[in-house]
Amino acid sequence: MHEYLGPMQNKYKVNILRANLLAAAVSLALLTPAYTLDSLLVVWVAIGWLFFTALLLDFTHRRTTNIPWQLIPGILVAALLATTPENNSMLIWVWVSIFMLPQSSWVVMLNALLAATSLFLLSPYLAFPDQWLMFAALLMMCILSIAHAHQLNIINSTIRQRARLIPGMNIWSSEQLARDLLREQTRCEREGIHAELIIFRVKRHQLWQTAHQLCQLIYPFENVYRLDSRSIAAIILSRSVSEGIERRQHLVQTVPDSRVSHSIAVSDLDVKQLNLNKLLMDKRALYMLESL
Repeated sequence: MHEYLGPMQNKYKVNILRANLLAAAVSLALLTPAYTLDSLLVVWVAIGWLFFTALLLDFTHRRTTNIPWQLIPGILVAALLATTPENNSMLIWVWVSIFMLPQSSWVVMLNALLAATSLFLLSPYLAFPDQWLMFAALLMMCILSIAHAHQLNIINSTIRQRARLIPGMNIWSSEQLARDLLREQTRCEREGIHAELIIFRVKRHQLWQTAHQLCQLIYPFENVYRLDSRSIAAIILSRSVSEGIERRQHLVQTVPDSRVSHSIAVSDLDVKQLNLNKLLMDKRALYMLESL
């Protein structure tokens, strides 16, 4: 499976990010007595955003640069510095992390404007030499963050386009499936989720239509693969085996053009020794969905 242009990537661990967001929300909540009435509203908005983001962060954690959600933490940081800059001076360094997030050029420009405003609001509380030292250090670190995010965007864009069969759609070649199976098997062991490989047999002239329909039914970060002229496959991720069964049954019932369907848990596959051609022919190695 390929990554979106977001913090997920391959090594992203959603549980760790959720824990960090909750820890940040709790830390802000513990510090609320130190804030004035003017800044309490901004503080609780920030706490609420961190809390609900942590709760909702699940199978939508692969963030895309098309949605300017990176403005939200930037606006919250700028608002906290605007209300009580004397108590929130350390938040100025949060801009380094914000610029590490993948974001479009116009969002970078707006966040840069907010960062400059934050630094301007904080400058009266610093001595003259400290102002320039902080400005130079913050500028250098933010430029490095933007360069790092830009490099990751280029790498991920190249990877995503390498084996895509239809531009703009998550339909990939069978060679890519072999690589993604190993990736998803590792992810299942690491994050404790359930993954299934589902293979559909369709009529030759209906293959691309069915593949397009599958892309609309699965999550945006899941993929469809063309195995041959009459076979397509999909890897679906679920929180548990029971949820995986429900999703599998829904796909089979919703794709009427599929004639024969098979499924096998990714964790049960010997990915390193896998031969896709043999897998397609050896029906005994697959679980018949039609028997459900």
